Amino acid sequence: MNSKTTGIWLVIAIVLLAFIFIYERHWDKPAKVSENILPGLQPADVTGVQIIPAGALEIRADRANGHWLLSKPIVYPAQATAVETLLDALQKLAPANKISAAELRQHKGSEAEYGFENPPISLVINAGDQSWQLKIGNKTAPGDQFFLRVVGVDGAFIVDAGLLKLIPLAVNDWRDTSVADASQIENCDWITLTNNAKGFSMEFQRNPTNHFWRMIRPLPARADNDRITEALQQLQSARVAQFVADSPQTDLSAFGLQPADLDLWLGHGTNVDAGLHLGKNLTNDSTQIYAKRERWSAVVATAKEPFSSWRGSVYDFRDPHLLELSAPVDEIDVRGENNFTLQREGTNGWKVVGEKFPADAENVQAFVKLLTDFRVVEFVKDVVTTPDLQTYGLATPSRTITLSSASGNTNVVIGQLLFGATQTNEVFVRRADEDFVYAISKENYNQLPEAGWEFRDRHIWSFTERDVTQITLQQNGKTRVLLHNGYNKWSLGPGSQGMITPEAIEETTHRLGELTATAWAGRNVTNTAPYGFKPDNLQVTVELKDGEKFSVNFGAPISDQTALASVMLDGERWVFIFPPALYQFVVTYLTIPANVP
Repeated sequence: MNSKTTGIWLVIAIVLLAFIFIYERHWDKPAKVSENILPGLQPADVTGVQIIPAGALEIRADRANGHWLLSKPIVYPAQATAVETLLDALQKLAPANKISAAELRQHKGSEAEYGFENPPISLVINAGDQSWQLKIGNKTAPGDQFFLRVVGVDGAFIVDAGLLKLIPLAVNDWRDTSVADASQIENCDWITLTNNAKGFSMEFQRNPTNHFWRMIRPLPARADNDRITEALQQLQSARVAQFVADSPQTDLSAFGLQPADLDLWLGHGTNVDAGLHLGKNLTNDSTQIYAKRERWSAVVATAKEPFSSWRGSVYDFRDPHLLELSAPVDEIDVRGENNFTLQREGTNGWKVVGEKFPADAENVQAFVKLLTDFRVVEFVKDVVTTPDLQTYGLATPSRTITLSSASGNTNVVIGQLLFGATQTNEVFVRRADEDFVYAISKENYNQLPEAGWEFRDRHIWSFTERDVTQITLQQNGKTRVLLHNGYNKWSLGPGSQGMITPEAIEETTHRLGELTATAWAGRNVTNTAPYGFKPDNLQVTVELKDGEKFSVNFGAPISDQTALASVMLDGERWVFIFPPALYQFVVTYLTIPANVP
């Protein structure tokens, strides 16, 4: 390397060292960016937020008793979520860059250029003794960021423009759009509903123990819990579609709000928590109505549908169920043409008192469900006198059903139904704990069991196809014997003719081994003719290896799916409905074809 080249490199090195020295000593370095612009801000401590848009009305929200309320430019409930979302964003707000105080001083006209001289938006956050004032400046050239200054903090910040979407520019941006406060709806334990359009008023109270609603006015009665629960849920979901008027001097009669078509009051204890007034339809949209929240002057438009459940009659709010259960049932006593009592045994077992056979637990539960599913088709009379009981056949009920939560203890009755006379397609009925007379459909009434034997365990017998030696079929004066020679091995016995399908017979025998009645139709039947039993009908007899035999006779078809059948149990002939699925196997594989000798 020659001396000339060495000199050039030396000069370059000196220049670089000089540049670094000057830059480190005299030039402003980029300011260190802090993690958060407002490190002391805790959203839970904030009590007030002011939004001051340039050339527009100030928006102010204050928190009191855990609720956000707009106080400027109008007084109205605020959207708590919207306010708290902004506060959460401000707490986490980190700058993309910071402009130092020195740079602001050196850059003439920066106050105007950055938008701090007349800021488009100013924010004031109050939290006890602390407060923050923010000046929202102009956007940067690309538009995806903006300049921000915190009064009292040196310098300025460049911040992502996404924050601007959370700052309201008009009061409606932060107005609560619900028609009633959700917490007040959830916690209410009394409701007063006045239907001025139809001229009646109702009051409901909720039982603090079982949470069932009860009608207090116009008469004490059980209320429709499902309807009220659904109506409250719809009320909670209802939203303001438009803020129509805000002045306290607004002519409410023009909106059908003085008087209102419907007034709804919700309360807890002795307090009135919320009131809602519903007016007439909008002239240009019949699916919306005018409404007004109590305490606030605003008239709003909201969808009509969420309030449809509140517009029913008094009877629409009466409990349509004839019976509700407040405890598990341990005993069912039926008094009528045939008296019987069902009692629980153990955890899931049941018995028919006085009978040796076990009861069918599934059928007992179906009986209880039938009773609780009974629906009132007519509220016949609310104030009943002694002559009324005679009129409706309830002075001497044709049937009484009593449900108790402890066997043999009349002090733990949880429901008693008394059934009276039949009129056209209705049956009159009343509850022992009420004075009202109801009517249920005759169709429902006819589903009630007539006797205790109907609850016998429907499982008839049990054997496996492995233990079967033969099956004898008798039909139309003919006999066919099927011999079992092993798994899926069947043959015709001596004198029997025709074609058989061994695999299908095996499956049919397997299913027949667990024969279970669909329902019992008769007990100790001596005259089988009314059930369609004839000498030529099919009879199937299964013989086991130990010599035991099981026989079933078939009676009249009920449909093309099944038929009546009978078996001997405990020395009595029991008639039952044969299970449809098994019936199809029997008629296909265990019958004697007409063309077979």
